[in-house]
Amino acid sequence: MSNAVIQLIVLAGIAIFLILRLKNVLGTREGYEKPIVPDAAPEPTARRGFEVIEGGPDHDIIDNVPEGSDAARALAAMKKIEPSFSVSEFLKGARGAYEMILMAFETGDLSKVRPFLSEDVAEAFEAAIAARAERGLEVHAEFLGLREMTLTDAEFDHATQEAEITVRFGGELISVARDAAGNVVEGDPKAPRKQRDVWTFGRQMGSSDPNWQLDATGG
Repeated sequence: MSNAVIQLIVLAGIAIFLILRLKNVLGTREGYEKPIVPDAAPEPTARRGFEVIEGGPDHDIIDNVPEGSDAARALAAMKKIEPSFSVSEFLKGARGAYEMILMAFETGDLSKVRPFLSEDVAEAFEAAIAARAERGLEVHAEFLGLREMTLTDAEFDHATQEAEITVRFGGELISVARDAAGNVVEGDPKAPRKQRDVWTFGRQMGSSDPNWQLDATGG
């Protein structure tokens, strides 16, 4: 046998050996194999001591009364019954109501403000107006402006859904009472008078009537 034939046989043997070795190491793929799926990312570890607070404080309330106070809880209860209720909007209405009711009392004509007065307050105002009339006094008044308005208290009855909000007002006006002869009996036509009042407004929350009524007055 020639040397060339022997070399070919040796090389073929080496090739067969290498193929078998590779097959044992790498293996073979037969039929369908599942695709390789990367390991799922580990879930993030929960952060301890962290609590999500939904909503946060209601600034419509805490901008007007102390947070956590009885008044704040009462106002929150009102909003729960009537979500459209706004403390800020209420105070805007109270500002206008104060001037309107005060001037109606000063001039002795309650007809335009009667729907905004409770029975007790209306009767007290009418009695004071009648007493002035009996003395023959005529009042001329001019409202100069509101210098102070503070929500001082709020209460809510869960059983009846009756709400009460108390507001302190500080205003200035000129009010002069003259007798039948035109003489000044009370007040000064040139000097403003400081007027301070504490009024309590009431309403049943959830009612179809949106108007608050003046339930009580004080100084």
